[in-house]
Amino acid sequence: MSINFKTFKASNGSVILYIGTPDLNLLDTLAKGEGDIWHSSLDQGYKNIFPEIVYQTATFFWYGNDFDDLDYCVSWRLNPNQFAIRKDVWDTLGDFDADYSNIITAALDFAFNGMRYQGAVPLHIKGLFPAKTEAINLPKTDIYTFYFKSFKRSQVLYMLLRKGFWKPSELKAYTYAKQFKFKLKTSVVAPRALQGVEGQPTVSYIIPTMLRQDFTLNLLNDLEQQTYKPTEVVVVDATPEDKRDLSLYKHENYSFKVIFKWQTTKGSCRARNEAIALCTGDYIVFGDDDIRIPPTFIEHHIRLLQTYNAEACNGLDIRADHQQQTLEDLDVKLKAFEYERWKVGVAQSFSNANSCVSKRVVNLLVGNDINYDGGYGEDSDFGMSITKLGVTVLHNPFSANLHLKPPIGGYRFWGSQAKVKGKDRKQQPWELDTPVKYIVPKPSPTIMYQLHKHFTARQRKEYKIKYFVFYFTKAKILVWPIRLIKLPMRLLQFNKSVFYAKKLMVLGKRTK
Repeated sequence: MSINFKTFKASNGSVILYIGTPDLNLLDTLAKGEGDIWHSSLDQGYKNIFPEIVYQTATFFWYGNDFDDLDYCVSWRLNPNQFAIRKDVWDTLGDFDADYSNIITAALDFAFNGMRYQGAVPLHIKGLFPAKTEAINLPKTDIYTFYFKSFKRSQVLYMLLRKGFWKPSELKAYTYAKQFKFKLKTSVVAPRALQGVEGQPTVSYIIPTMLRQDFTLNLLNDLEQQTYKPTEVVVVDATPEDKRDLSLYKHENYSFKVIFKWQTTKGSCRARNEAIALCTGDYIVFGDDDIRIPPTFIEHHIRLLQTYNAEACNGLDIRADHQQQTLEDLDVKLKAFEYERWKVGVAQSFSNANSCVSKRVVNLLVGNDINYDGGYGEDSDFGMSITKLGVTVLHNPFSANLHLKPPIGGYRFWGSQAKVKGKDRKQQPWELDTPVKYIVPKPSPTIMYQLHKHFTARQRKEYKIKYFVFYFTKAKILVWPIRLIKLPMRLLQFNKSVFYAKKLMVLGKRTK
């Protein structure tokens, strides 16, 4: 599909291709930021089109739904008649796919795959193009073609099952699209050359820890070796008094300011919030206690954010084989990961083990949602909450850490009680005024809370259906009869998880 682009050269030298009638002054400003593709499609009738994406990514995909009431945000719902794109990005990703009968579906394929797999950053910008609503009608054949080209065949079959394999129109569209195959997206937008650090931005580094003083000391030593040192490091340690070694923490061992705070509350979210309250830096770097970081770690976080004119990024979290591995082992792993590593683009997840966020954005969020303490999902919630502010979270391949994941210690020490029954169970924060008795909720109530907090009723419905489909299909067929017998109990456990999630929703986000 050929597009008759016009060319615009921005004041920073960027060459932009566009179709339609953009505000060129605004486009000139946008060229200096993190975006690669710009449109105003959400004001042109494109908001939340292609709802069928729910069958592949029911939940946990931040961009399944378009965001409400934002003038500037990530969106892959691209209007092919009104958009702009960096010329080098267009040359890398190539033209729209000619296998689609409708150019709108081709545009969705282009922007979705560009964002999900190829390192492109597509942004909706209110007012860049005229807000003129267009009629949109996607052929069923194109919808199935999109699935065959973008996902595994099992995902296409699942969509057919959900949409109705007994319906002639669905079966006909599926049969037509079977000619197309999934193809790996090997063309990736190259990271921009990182500029040197501009000015002297201050950096606060947060380390929440528990029963891991030795690991924390290793991380502090890595911070001492940084080419761009933090201004301050805040260690919030929840190690019980009878297991602490007060002599290990010495301020004089470090060239930066270190604040050692003994935590009296419970939970990693509370720990991070207590640390945030003490931070004064322009940027906050979040790190787990069980990671090792190379000397350029902080420098590359700052350089990436300044190069892309962005305010949040999520680094590369590399899992160690065992807890004795060192930074030399990280180098070996990164070399093996070399081909897949070099992609920036929109982050698909967020990790409190390795992330850097401007203090301005952290202040807007106030802090972590302590409803997650004792459970799971706080990292994703924090990253998704940043995105819902209209702030792009970038993936940063330049700042990698080695995640040691020791089997003991850490804040999961408290959360491990969630699986215990009876009198020996220690109540978790999410149990509130209704302690768990005989039915242990599954999945984790905090995961279910996230589904209610960030996703729609339809997405939650699809999550539940897929959850129980996987309950069987992830097991061997010989085990299915046993799972069928256990199904009523699993349903009770699922409903109990929903019960706690709704109680947390009534409380709303809490930071203290």
